[in-house]
Formats: sequence, structure tokens, C-alpha cells
Amino acid sequence: MGIKNVVGEGWQKGSLIHQWNCPMSFPKTVCCLPILLACLGASCERAQEDDEPDYPLPKLVAHRGGTADRPENTLVAIESALRQRADMIWLSVQTSLDGVPVLYRPSDLSSLTNGSGKVADFSAATLATLNAGWSFAETGSDGVKRYPYRDSPVGIPTLQQALRAIPANVPIILDMKSMPAAAQTAAVAAVLDAENAWSRVLIYSTEADYQNTFAAWPRARLAEARDVTRRRLVSATLGQRCDAPSVSGVWAGFEMRRNVDVVETFTLGEGHSPVQAVLWTKASVQCYRSRVAANLVAFGVNDRADFCEAKRLGLDAVMVDSPEKMAGIRTQVETNPASCNQ
Repeated sequence: MGIKNVVGEGWQKGSLIHQWNCPMSFPKTVCCLPILLACLGASCERAQEDDEPDYPLPKLVAHRGGTADRPENTLVAIESALRQRADMIWLSVQTSLDGVPVLYRPSDLSSLTNGSGKVADFSAATLATLNAGWSFAETGSDGVKRYPYRDSPVGIPTLQQALRAIPANVPIILDMKSMPAAAQTAAVAAVLDAENAWSRVLIYSTEADYQNTFAAWPRARLAEARDVTRRRLVSATLGQRCDAPSVSGVWAGFEMRRNVDVVETFTLGEGHSPVQAVLWTKASVQCYRSRVAANLVAFGVNDRADFCEAKRLGLDAVMVDSPEKMAGIRTQVETNPASCNQ
């Protein structure tokens, strides 16, 4: 029996909470551990218990700078997220033809820009001339879809430009999006050295190779490998075994809910059971906090219900696509905690 399409993201190697002067600092009581024991089904552990602690509000992580508000991974997205008081900025990084780390996520430039081809086929200067907002659309109250950045182009920025645009007290998560890992690691490390930015950056990638390549830089802060997070979750969910991490200060994250396909193999073939897995529960949080301190983040939190659930569970942060929308929800919950019960 196995699980396909279970995806997660997590962070490891040293707590940033006590070393970063975050704009809304993480409380020590919530600077805790990764997730494990999960349940399969959208209704798991939704009931509020009378004796549960009143945890602080989760911090907001602007996903790709706020992909729902502005063209993702651009300076205008970063500026918008900062105006909404996002507590952390998540950015996607690839390397240009001339070895410059730039901010872009998809494998082909045609996905988001007015160009085509791979990022690695063009110099950083050429990439800056492309319109990274070409595909960004907004639907007005009249139901008409518009592309506001086609007449106001925004280029693909470099990592250096992003670091200089983000205040030093705002943590940054860099998601490595291109291979080979060794070349991009060296390019990113050179920028972090030049900008003296190691202490405010966390490195993440779905590719396990980055765990090895960044090991050559002692100042690098690495997220828990995606494969490790997924293995912990599957073991806890299906195996009912708590495989809590042993490294204090680990960063761990996973979607609040994730569509998965449970696959059972047998003599005459295999059976599939698609299900929406609820990955953050009271039991899973307790498991992850059973051995060492860590930082817990829920991904894909884009409405009040999930934000309130993250608060109920005591999660440290939530990754959001729209800092503008979620900042408003955060303010509503802060001023009226009872709104979480509506």
C-alpha cells in the first residue's frame, strides 16, 4: 500500500525565531515542532475544545510574494506583501545563463511572461526585459478578465534586488527551482555572502540534492527535505507511528489539506481511493512537539476557516497566496476572536 501525490514542505537546521527580529516575533510557546499524526477526511478534529489554549495569531508567509495579489516573484509583489505586513516572504529561485540567481518559478518562460524558453537559456539582463506580469489576470465586478500588467510591464528581478527590497528584519524563504543543484547553490551562496544575508534566509527545495550541496556552507539554514516530511506524514497517518524529529529548531510545513490517492496493490492489480487528507490536527501537532522545539507552518491557508484552525492548533505561521485578503482576516480575528466561531 502506498500514497501518491502527498506533498509537503518543511524547514530545518536552527530556529530562526530567536535569531531574526521578526516584525511580529514568534512566541516561544508556539516555536515548536513539525507535524506527524494526520487523519484522512475533511472533518477530523474540527470541534473546539473548551480547555484548549488561546494561541497567538499565526504569522503570514507571502507565497511567491503574494501570487494572488500581484505578479508572482516580482518586486511589485514583494512591495505589496510588505505593505500588508506579511511576516515572511517566500520566493522561487532559478539561475540565468550567466549564473545570476533570479526570481521565477515555472519551467518555461511562456507560462507567465511574454517570452518562451527556459530561464537558463537567457542572461539576467535579458530576463529583466521580459514582462513577468504578462499572464497575471484580474476579474472585475463586471465579470470581465483583464491583464493590468500588459500595459505596465514588470521584469524578472534578481535575487540581489529582492534582498535589497526586503527589510533586514523580514525573514525570507528561498525555494530552489532549478537543477543541477550544485551550480545554483554556488550562485545563491555568492549573493548571500555579498549581501550578508545568510541569517535572514531559509533554503527550501523539493530536490533532496540541495540538502547536500548547501551543506558546504555552514551558515546555510536548510528546510527539512520534502521526502522526509512526506515519509513522516505517511508513517503517522497510515502507520499510526509518531516519528518525531530529533533536531531542535526544525522548520516543518505541509498543506492544511491535500488531495491524495491511496493506492493498494494486490495480486490482480491495484485499487485507488482518492481522499482529501487533513494534515494538521491536534494529534499531529502534539506528536511533532513531543521531542524537540520546531517551527510549524501550514501551507495553502487562504480563508478564515483555515486561518482560525491554524490558530486553534497553535501553528506558528501560514503560507498565503493573498497577503491582502489574509491580512484583513487576521485583523478581524485579532479584534474579534469570536469571529472564528462564526
